[in-house]
Amino acid sequence: MDEITDGVGKIDFHHPYTPYDVQEEFMSTVYEVLEQGEGQVGILESPTGTGKSLSLICAALTWLRNHKRSKFESSIAEAAKEFKDEPDWIINQMLKRKRGEMLKQWEEREARLKKIRAKEKQLEERGAKRRRLEDGGIRKSDKATDDEDEWLLDEGQDDDASQGNDNSSGYSKETRALMGKLGMGTLQAKEEEDDIGGNEVKIYYTSRTHSQLTQFISELRRPTFPASLPGSLKGDDHDSESEDIKHLPLSSRQRLCINPSVSRLSSLAAINDRCSELQQSKSKDRCQFVPNADNLNLTHQFRDNALATLPDIEDLFELGKKLHVCPYYASRTAVPGAEIITLPYPLLLQKTARDALGIKLEGNVVIIDEAHNIMDAVANVYASEVSLSELKRARQMLGVYVKKFGKKLKGENRVMVGQVARVVDGLRDWLENALALKNEQGIVDPNSLLRSKGIDQINMYKLIQYIQDSKLAYKIEGYVVQAESQGTENNSVKVSSTPVLHTLLSFLVSLNNLSSEGRIFYHKVSQSDVKLSYLLLSPTHAFSSVASSARAVILAGGTMSPFEDYTAHLFPDLAKAKITTLSCGHVIPTSNLCVWTLASSGPKQDARSTEFEFSFQKRSDKSMIRDLGIAILNICTAVPDGVVVFFPSYGYLDEVVATWNETSAGQTQSLWDKLQTKKAAFRETKGGSSDEVLEQYTHAILGDGYEAESNTKKRHPASGRSGALLLSVVGGKMSEGINFSDRLGRCVVVIGLPYPNIHSPDWKARIEYIESTTLARLKAISKNPSVPRTEDIAASKQAARDFYENACMRAVNQSIGRAIRHRNDYAAIILVDRRFGTDRIKGKLPGWIRGGLVEGSERAGLGQMMGKLTGFFRGKKNEILA
Repeated sequence: MDEITDGVGKIDFHHPYTPYDVQEEFMSTVYEVLEQGEGQVGILESPTGTGKSLSLICAALTWLRNHKRSKFESSIAEAAKEFKDEPDWIINQMLKRKRGEMLKQWEEREARLKKIRAKEKQLEERGAKRRRLEDGGIRKSDKATDDEDEWLLDEGQDDDASQGNDNSSGYSKETRALMGKLGMGTLQAKEEEDDIGGNEVKIYYTSRTHSQLTQFISELRRPTFPASLPGSLKGDDHDSESEDIKHLPLSSRQRLCINPSVSRLSSLAAINDRCSELQQSKSKDRCQFVPNADNLNLTHQFRDNALATLPDIEDLFELGKKLHVCPYYASRTAVPGAEIITLPYPLLLQKTARDALGIKLEGNVVIIDEAHNIMDAVANVYASEVSLSELKRARQMLGVYVKKFGKKLKGENRVMVGQVARVVDGLRDWLENALALKNEQGIVDPNSLLRSKGIDQINMYKLIQYIQDSKLAYKIEGYVVQAESQGTENNSVKVSSTPVLHTLLSFLVSLNNLSSEGRIFYHKVSQSDVKLSYLLLSPTHAFSSVASSARAVILAGGTMSPFEDYTAHLFPDLAKAKITTLSCGHVIPTSNLCVWTLASSGPKQDARSTEFEFSFQKRSDKSMIRDLGIAILNICTAVPDGVVVFFPSYGYLDEVVATWNETSAGQTQSLWDKLQTKKAAFRETKGGSSDEVLEQYTHAILGDGYEAESNTKKRHPASGRSGALLLSVVGGKMSEGINFSDRLGRCVVVIGLPYPNIHSPDWKARIEYIESTTLARLKAISKNPSVPRTEDIAASKQAARDFYENACMRAVNQSIGRAIRHRNDYAAIILVDRRFGTDRIKGKLPGWIRGGLVEGSERAGLGQMMGKLTGFFRGKKNEILA
């Protein structure tokens, strides 16, 4: 390890700018984790504004190019060993020929890609827009087919279905056979002779949203890296030559499909089924864009363009339209030659999705950005739900379908459609009974659920396979939509955009895979509707296929603290030596940050001061709420420009504002009125438009010089006011992904600790699960496992409490991170609650926040804080004027 660390210190990471010390530390740690390999895990925190994405790119691709160079040299050395008993001249000739072959392959590929890049650049310089094909040129008629047999279930399935093979990809048999010939996807064949690198290490980079991936790709275009071939192969004149990055974005059919008859469908599930349907050999309207022997040249053009141009998803979509080849399938041909592949969370976290895309994690690197979301992301990928109203619609749709095609259904189709109806009836019956239950929500006994209408007598696995293979959900919903649009069914179902039968299928998959890690809940949506939902309680098993396969896994985020949950719940069985953690400082100087814990309205020793504790039991105290308003009024006086306040919930925000609107005896103005004399006040509302509120808030701070897209006028003109106040919610729309940089966020205030509702069924289930699994693990290593030790029981309860508290602190840390966004930014952060002053809570704040904490602030009061804030902002103003 020391040798690796020493070596890393001498590495040029090819950062396009002069990196800060924290960036050097971050890049070195990433490099170390990747170099060690063998299942190493890095959990790294680098605050927003420190160039995390660019640091990840520079470290990972520098390592990858160095790794490739060493592999090339190793292959030459291995070849020499095979001929060690031969004369030197034979060895030299053989090595010369091998070097020449490798160099020729590399040069031909680079020349091909360089030519494409030059052509693209030439078009850009001429100002030519990319050629876009109108939908009319490739669109077939969108009117529903007159032949209703399109919706009739096929008589028997293909060979794969009859043999019980798991076609998790969703591709038809014909397409999978073609993919085998083309070297695509899961049936990847031998690489083409003119391509190299098919089996080399790749970097799989994933993030939460499409916009975050697009932003990453724009950062990918900044640095340049040396060639992957060592100088010994290229000669001295090539030593300084760079090699462009080979990048490929992957996404779903929903974003990449260019067939109008498929892409117009409302859901991903329906798109997948229709796509597969249009690949069948018996389909009258086969998709003309799927790669085949006739468009093989276009498929290869697509591959080369993708690898040459650092595209994002929109670029691949347009390239597919331009070449008349499906970008969803054609992009598979670029996978072998790609160095870095970007994709959204769901495509990486689900094994079935990885198999469908031909993604092999074995020996490759996985980088998960915005990883503070990863445990929730895993749970969301495997979550499913179905409501009573959806089941009623599903039953009506089945009735409409059977009324039309019932006499034509034979054998297995008749039996299976009947079983689907029985399952719908059983779930509906259980939910109708649940409406009479006293509690609004609760945990469902799966055995009780399955006994309803005898669902437990049905082979659920076989039924799920049938629905998937026959495309039953797509055909029934497709027919009913057509019947509805043509008015042939007077009593037809008013179908919403929600694909109810696909929703049911997702829930049945969860029900069939139910394990100790999952629970089913019911929740009353209204007086007449109730839903069932499946929740994955622990991401451990679901994530293990990623962690156990990859050469190394990097979890990176702006606010990863506290770290304990990742090691305890994602990698519980991984040796400590295989986990590296890092919490980077910020790039701002310490003088640009002021963090204050406001525990009370006055000094701690003053008996008249109000102690701030916004726990569920105490937070409705009106005198404390009024003192909070006075504190925020003072903050608005001292802080210029924008102040953002985060509350623990929407409900509590409403309660606080209602109290502030009350007028005390003898006063003409309420606290809310007084706040609005200091700053223009805005508030986030549940379900409201965050964009509109943010637009108004921004305009109020930046003034008439700010050109808003909506041309929103300043709503609160008032003399003497400076800036704006925004009241928001931890975990709400403003707490993540919004940059309150510079004047927009000179102060961030966090009110209380936003603990989740521990009395809710899902959190009760989580707590019980963590306690039981922790106790079982401790008992397994105990000398007398039959009798749990008192300390083991206490440790299991503490593990559950830590998980609960960590969920709260991750949300707090996300909100805090909204303030400082770049090196020259400055802000104050005020934590209003006495509990923020405890060592336990302070220890769960990010390192850069702890470093900015004013020593002893939790024992001081509002008066001392005002003095500190006034001095802080006066000092920053003087710096600017100087």
